[in-house]
Amino acid sequence: MSTPLRLGTRGSALALAQSQQTADALTAATGRPVELVRIVTPGDRSSAPVAQLGVGVFVSALRDALLANEIDFAVHSYKDLPTAPHPSLLIAAVPPRQDPRDVLISRSDLTLAELPPGSVIGTGAVRRIAQLHALGLELQVTPIRGNIDTRIARVLGPEADLDAVVLARAGVARLGRTAEITETLDPMLMLPAPAQGALAVECRSGDADLVELLAALDHAPSRSAVVAERALLATLEAGCSAPVAAHAELAEGEEGDEIYLRGAVISPDGSRAIRLSRTGTPADAAEIGKALAADLLENGADTLLGSTE
Repeated sequence: MSTPLRLGTRGSALALAQSQQTADALTAATGRPVELVRIVTPGDRSSAPVAQLGVGVFVSALRDALLANEIDFAVHSYKDLPTAPHPSLLIAAVPPRQDPRDVLISRSDLTLAELPPGSVIGTGAVRRIAQLHALGLELQVTPIRGNIDTRIARVLGPEADLDAVVLARAGVARLGRTAEITETLDPMLMLPAPAQGALAVECRSGDADLVELLAALDHAPSRSAVVAERALLATLEAGCSAPVAAHAELAEGEEGDEIYLRGAVISPDGSRAIRLSRTGTPADAAEIGKALAADLLENGADTLLGSTE
């Protein structure tokens, strides 16, 4: 029997679920056993809003364990990763992406459009808060923290204090709780976060044998979509701090597969938004993202931060 590979994971129910699913997929594809190693991150120990904690707070401890050779590879929610590549680490695989859309879970089983004015909706993402304000539905939006089970309990639990929450569909699905979803939100209403629903399988770049092994998990269409969305985000980060959303879809074109990338930058209060799109081939995924970001900046995306209610 081969020595088990050590897969580093956060200890939350969602992280454990997506890590176990990845471990099972790797064993099925290669025959190599995998054991999970739990790593506590600073983000797990803090109750501060995610926006205050900063990008990468859930990633740094896993990367430290990788660099210290305490684990062999790690699985991240791709959207948690900083956009700049790490000099010593490599994204060896992007497994098939889950549905990237957001969902509504409401106490009265009402859709977003059916919620009465004044209803209180909880979400942790400034991107979702901005887009909820932009809909003009007179809803009260409150920032919340906590894992998926905790957030759903604030709507459906015995001590519920919210009328609804907005969550990523992928996380709800990975925990087997899709039956509680009231509505899957059309991206035209709620454009997802860049790389939402995607996982990143990361290892040391110098570990050539493991890089080759992990490649068995890679799903090229998912990787192309994520590359386009993340290139848009990385380009905007230099010139704009307003909430950013992006969604890339692959479809058959007349001359082969095409990427259709939509991007949006929204003022925090939702009063202003710039929404544009671009198309191109999967081979040009990064360039499509950069070009769309440039289009958004040309149209004033960098002026949207600081708009207040």
